[in-house]
Amino acid sequence: MPLVDDPPKPTGVRPNAGRMLTWWFGAMSAFGLAFGSMSEQRPFGNDVLAHPLVILFALVAAALLVLRFALRRSVPDLVSDRMLLVGCGIGILAFLIGNWFGTHLANLR
Repeated sequence: MPLVDDPPKPTGVRPNAGRMLTWWFGAMSAFGLAFGSMSEQRPFGNDVLAHPLVILFALVAAALLVLRFALRRSVPDLVSDRMLLVGCGIGILAFLIGNWFGTHLANLR
C-alpha cells in the first residue's frame, strides 16, 4: 500500500481553456479598439442600431453562434459565462479607448 494516495483528477477541465481565453480577450480588445477608433465618423449611419458599438456586439454574437455550430459544443463549454462577461467588458473598455484616440488624434491634424 502506498503511503500517499494519488490526488483526485479534476473533472471538467478544458485542455485549451487558456488558449481560448487568450483569443477571446485579444479579439475583443482588438475589435473594440478598431470599432472605437472609427466611431466618431459613424460609418454605418446615424441610427441608434447603426452605432459602431451595437455593430460590434452584433458581430460578436454572430461569431459566437458560428463558433457554437462549427465546434458542435455550447459556448460556455469553451469559455465560461463569467469570462464571456469579462471579455465584453474588455471590448467596451477598448471601444472607449479607441474612441478617445480617434477623436483626439483627429483634432491634431
